[in-house]
Amino acid sequence: MVYRPFRNVGMSVLAACAVSLGVTSLGAQTAPGAAAPAVSNPSRVDVFTGYSYFGAHGQLKPAGINYSSIDEGAIGSGAYYFSKYIGAEGIFTAHPDGKNDGLYTVGVGPIFRAPMQNFTVFAHGLVGGGRLGGPNSEGPIVYHNPYQWGPALTAGGGMDYALPFLNNRFSLRLFEADYRYIHESYGPYTAPSTPGQVGGRANLSGAELSTGIVTHFGNVLPPPPVTYSCAVAPATVYPGDPITVTGTAVNLNPKKTATYNWTTDGGVISGTSSTANIDTKNAAPGTYTAKGHVSEGTKPGQMADCSGTYTVKPFDPPTVSCAANPSTLNPGDSATITATGVSPQNRPLTYSYSSTAGAVTGSGSTATLSTAGAAPGTITVTCNVVDDKGQTSSAPTTLTLNAPPPPPAPKTSSLCSVSFDRDKKRPARVDNEGKACLDDISLNLQRSSDAKLAVVGNADAKEKEVKKGHKATKVKNLAAERAVNTKDYLVTEKGIDASRVSVYTGAADAKSVTTTLVPAGATLDSSSLTPVDETAVKAVPRKPVAKKHSKKAAMKM
Repeated sequence: MVYRPFRNVGMSVLAACAVSLGVTSLGAQTAPGAAAPAVSNPSRVDVFTGYSYFGAHGQLKPAGINYSSIDEGAIGSGAYYFSKYIGAEGIFTAHPDGKNDGLYTVGVGPIFRAPMQNFTVFAHGLVGGGRLGGPNSEGPIVYHNPYQWGPALTAGGGMDYALPFLNNRFSLRLFEADYRYIHESYGPYTAPSTPGQVGGRANLSGAELSTGIVTHFGNVLPPPPVTYSCAVAPATVYPGDPITVTGTAVNLNPKKTATYNWTTDGGVISGTSSTANIDTKNAAPGTYTAKGHVSEGTKPGQMADCSGTYTVKPFDPPTVSCAANPSTLNPGDSATITATGVSPQNRPLTYSYSSTAGAVTGSGSTATLSTAGAAPGTITVTCNVVDDKGQTSSAPTTLTLNAPPPPPAPKTSSLCSVSFDRDKKRPARVDNEGKACLDDISLNLQRSSDAKLAVVGNADAKEKEVKKGHKATKVKNLAAERAVNTKDYLVTEKGIDASRVSVYTGAADAKSVTTTLVPAGATLDSSSLTPVDETAVKAVPRKPVAKKHSKKAAMKM
């Protein structure tokens, strides 16, 4: 007996499955230009277990007895995929508690799938066997056919939805819709007049609808290979500066422990994790490479290398500036020299100095320039600085050394004067007191060999000489005679060169001779003096006065 309600339900579900598969396939075909959603690595093995409904359609011939649909059943299958799309499947179904029958099937065959972002549609075809029992009678005569194996064919497909937990380990099989055909032969047919086996043959077809849980194992595609990249910071340093190398590994298996190794060809590197440190203290200037290696196994794809370059720069040389205070000096003065040295990397600095004239003393950032003995003009002082790496820098500064002030212009100086008012009878004679003055003058002339002497004779207005006949006459030029006699004494008795002594008459109203020392370069102010014509005025040698014995003798004098 066939249960029509269940048959109708089964056919409806089968139709819905077919339509769903068709729409999915049509959608994939009608939108070829659409970007396919990202699909995770599909599983290698799928195991499905669930509920199954079998909608029977067929009779036992020639008895004409219909098989019934079986509402309750179980299904289990296992699929092994050779690639992302193709695999092999084995399936087992059990429908033991039908109304008047029972069915068990096994089958194997290919399976095809189309993984999408959250859904997977599949189709399969299987060949196997079906163990079919019945149908059993419902009347007063009990008859039945025992379970018997026969060939079975299966074709169908379905859709799975990936459950979003446990790393998509499970999927919900929204439906699996299969068409199944079974052929059974029970032997010769016997009319059911008595209880027992009736025999006959059955060609049974039906729709099998299933749902349940799919468990996924493994992956079709191998895991992506491990990749490793390195970042060096900073990439440019000076010797002694630290460097950090950071490795970033991608596609490591979190269930495995990764090991890290580091090497470098410049400096010393240390580190056993994804971060390493480089000591560049003893690294010479240059460009170097740090290499990292990460491994979580020995198979290809489970290890990777990375590298990063860095540059060790030589220390920058120091710089220096040089200044002098004051920058203009007089002979013999001193100046302070200040050197300002800078090392970009704060290396220790040593200072030294040199100059084109004078002498510099000091070894720190300040020094002293002494100009003693230096010639007037420009003096260049050079400030030098050297760091502990032997790198040097120099800078000059200039000073102006003034010429010494010119010596004061030589000036004439007045020496002693010779008085002629004591000897009334010989008013132009140089007496002993005058001689003492002239001796001093001669010493001055000897000490100043390039000096000259100006001798100026003077006479007062009252000096007259009365001659024979008692006739008044003009006074003689006593001023000139006094000057000439004074010169004569210096030349004849003191050995003074006559060319060094000049004689003049002055306007002073006095019985005297004044003397003026005229050093070399000095100029005598002769505006009030009159040169004596020495050819017209003769010198009278100095003679002592004779003693008075008689009037006759006195007259001879």
